[in-house]
Amino acid sequence: MSTSATFHRAIALTEVMTTRADRAFAAQPQPVPWPKAYGGDLVAQSVAAALRTVGDDRSLHSVHSTFLRGVDVAEPVHYEVEMIRDGRGFSTRHVRGHQHGKLAFMATASFHVSEAFPEHAPPMPEVPMPELLLSSAEVLSGVDGADVEYWSHGRSFDMRHVPGSVYLEIEGERTAHQAVWVRAFDRLDDDPRTHQLAIAYVCDYTILEPVLRVLGLPWRTEGLVTASLDHAMWFHTAARADEWLLYAQESASISDGRGLGLGRFYTRDGRLVATVAQEGMIRPGRPL
Repeated sequence: MSTSATFHRAIALTEVMTTRADRAFAAQPQPVPWPKAYGGDLVAQSVAAALRTVGDDRSLHSVHSTFLRGVDVAEPVHYEVEMIRDGRGFSTRHVRGHQHGKLAFMATASFHVSEAFPEHAPPMPEVPMPELLLSSAEVLSGVDGADVEYWSHGRSFDMRHVPGSVYLEIEGERTAHQAVWVRAFDRLDDDPRTHQLAIAYVCDYTILEPVLRVLGLPWRTEGLVTASLDHAMWFHTAARADEWLLYAQESASISDGRGLGLGRFYTRDGRLVATVAQEGMIRPGRPL
């Protein structure tokens, strides 16, 4: 059964005592079919921790993250929040994620009091509507494996690829561009912060896929290893993550065992919601 329970469990924080920071929280990484935790857990959990320390008058407008070590899904991560600055219009927080006594993740998050202002953004690409596309579960119907179960039902979001998925094979052209329609399986609450957290959470699942598409490396390539290295995200306007969002993506660069993915989230009517940049390590497991 497909639900958004994984996302809700990921952002459930417990406040803990600390003498090293202004406030600290513990959060549990979610199970995945491979050795280390999903990077979106860490991004969303760090933002959730930072959000606990800012007023309701301001919302997240950017987060910049660095992944330092792989995270064990069996143990919680402790997030220490340093309250760097609170100004009239902006607040800044630095978050450090520790596990097994070692620093595993760092993020700097900035929050802004909303202002009325003109808008401009690149247009949304023209792609088929999500109702015309197959879900991950439909694409993978009849295929067995823990990875298939996870891709189909375990990620809290319905994902529909254009020009096609890269799970088992590269569907469609080996182009540097792709798009993914995403929507939470379940109805989320009406708090705009929940929807920002959901978008931060889901953004890491597919951002490196255009890199894999160019290289001809589906996720099931034997020996393939990928890892998030650093990540930046900017929020431009509010949107619901339980309504369809188009995540338009491209491979901006591939070199030296690393790939840079760029992405933009749009509402169905073409309004730009968020922009993402992420660099990842790519170890193909076979000659390219």
